[in-house]
Amino acid sequence: MQQCFQIRAAVPAEDALIAHHFYQMWLDNQIAEESIAPDWLEITLEFIQQARHTLGYQAFVAEFEGRVVGSAGGQRFAGLYPNVIKTCDRCDGYIWGVYVESAHRGRGIATQLTQQLMAYLKTIGCTHAVLNASPSGKPVYARLGFVEGNLMRLDLQQQNVNLH
Repeated sequence: MQQCFQIRAAVPAEDALIAHHFYQMWLDNQIAEESIAPDWLEITLEFIQQARHTLGYQAFVAEFEGRVVGSAGGQRFAGLYPNVIKTCDRCDGYIWGVYVESAHRGRGIATQLTQQLMAYLKTIGCTHAVLNASPSGKPVYARLGFVEGNLMRLDLQQQNVNLH
């Protein structure tokens, strides 16, 4: 049986629900609960509020039978270093927190949430969309045309770093 779901723009009153999905996303990706800050909800809500006011943040939710079963957010990417490239040539949008409840996965909901965010980012002047994909999300994003970049990561807690 095909499930009918609706994708729509989230409203600020749903920020806590989106934060809960973000929290659950980390747990589903094998992050131990004790590794998550105890004030995760406040941290996430503050981030969303600030991003909404300064970076054009918008979230989208997926509803099934009147209940939100998935969400995703995005905004202009604030950057990790000074951006010296003209915004008409590179204005990255960042997609984050793509989450669908386990009972509703595999039905294209994450794909449609991501597509809505891609369209939204384009309307606020973004020239590219970037994201960090979980192992389970990589196939979804690859089908949408995302390509793996050159992000390299080193675990400094496991690496013996020689400073001499």
